Amino acid sequence: MDEALLQLSHISMYFPGIKALDDVHITIKPGEVHALIGENGAGKSTLVKIMTGVYKPNSGTIRYLGKEIQFKSPQEAQKAGIAVIHQETAMFADLTVAENIFMGHEPRYPMPNWIPVQPISWKNMFRYADELLQNLGMSIDSHTLVKNLSTAERHLVEIAKALSQEAKILIMDEPTSAITIRETKELFDLVKKLKAQGTAIVFISHKFEELFEIADYYTVLRDGRYIGEGSMQQVTEDELIRMMVGRSIDQLFPKGNALIGEIVLEARNLSKIGVFKDVSFSVHRGEILGFFGLVGAGRSEVMRAMIGIDPLDSGEIIMGDHPCRFKSPQDSMKRGIVYVPEDRQRQGAILSMSIAENISLPQIDALSTLGFLNDVKERALALDYAKKLEVKAAGLEYDVQTLSGGNQQKVVLAKWLASHPSLLILDEPTKGIDVATKSAVHQIISNLADQGLAIILVSSELPEIIGMTDRVIVMHEGRVSASFARKEYKEELIMRAAMGSTVKPVEVA
Repeated sequence: MDEALLQLSHISMYFPGIKALDDVHITIKPGEVHALIGENGAGKSTLVKIMTGVYKPNSGTIRYLGKEIQFKSPQEAQKAGIAVIHQETAMFADLTVAENIFMGHEPRYPMPNWIPVQPISWKNMFRYADELLQNLGMSIDSHTLVKNLSTAERHLVEIAKALSQEAKILIMDEPTSAITIRETKELFDLVKKLKAQGTAIVFISHKFEELFEIADYYTVLRDGRYIGEGSMQQVTEDELIRMMVGRSIDQLFPKGNALIGEIVLEARNLSKIGVFKDVSFSVHRGEILGFFGLVGAGRSEVMRAMIGIDPLDSGEIIMGDHPCRFKSPQDSMKRGIVYVPEDRQRQGAILSMSIAENISLPQIDALSTLGFLNDVKERALALDYAKKLEVKAAGLEYDVQTLSGGNQQKVVLAKWLASHPSLLILDEPTKGIDVATKSAVHQIISNLADQGLAIILVSSELPEIIGMTDRVIVMHEGRVSASFARKEYKEELIMRAAMGSTVKPVEVA
């Protein structure tokens, strides 16, 4: 544990107009889970890319296995024993688990030198893959096609792939962001097993409960600078937050006391066969209505069907005393309903387009004359909403893919708020963003409710539901299992309802 596997010292990295890293250092040791902590935009991704040979730093030194080194490519770093498990797995869906594990280094039959290509030993490939999976305690058949695996299983296969190349350092970037509590436990069991075998783990997560459970040591970055490091056993969550954001966050959930007005939308007995049944609720002006449930409860599916992404089989939607049925999201937008999806990168924003283009996209018709877009009006609109939501960027002309996750989410919010909706549906709006940006997004949500906007907040984070909503609809296996007013909130009751237990709301005087 004392000798460093990888040591980065005085690392600085510059991009045009941006100082991404400034005199950063970190030491990774064998058999240790090292948490890399910081807000989105703190420099974590840049540091990881330097560790793995994607970027070459402008200054500083890298020592690996006691020798100074400069990886020329990710392949060189991988061959040396440094592997990354990304938040979004990159695998060949139509190939088997074994083929994915040994892609690029397949076991081959030994052949005479005069034969230029050694044929793949398929028998050995599947045998080695099964042995590797079994040694890691994974009950996955190596013949299974990757497209038939769950998200958690794909992460496990990625780990097996890294270890098939004798990885000494495993970098895990938000590995639990899209998996269940049970799957997270299985992943952590595997991490502990790898740690016991001497593998070093660099663990990146915004979930403090995970960091305190799994990590031994931490390094904190802020604005591209090294802030501090130490034992996870000797630091508190408040201390880590202060290091991350440079200040204490006293109120992560800045819920205002908006005036609740008339009903904006009422849903009656919405059903989609095999997905959800008899879902009824109403949402008012100035109200933040929460939807809570465990994975597979059907919350997002209700929202998608309600606005016309997926077809409803039965049920009624009432707006302004008139029944309506939306055939597409465009239909619902015309009535003032906008939906901010959970997957901001695939569904919320066009990453290769600029910030200005993303914000103005739903308003193209209004910003155009005789079919020609008015660039001045477009920029004015984008600048107005980028300022309102405090989007941090070098300029509106930069692509959204250059932004941190939190700022991408702000761009998505800006895009839809520019359409002046009457009902805003937010599906996991703070998923995968850091604690400071999460607080900022919560403040935006609260301000919008204060301005009279009706908001539906779909979240799998119970503290967020309790902290930010006026009422909560709890779903279990496609049905509404309970509903609670804010003054009735109790974590135990809400969680029991989410698990399908019979719940009576607390009697309130």
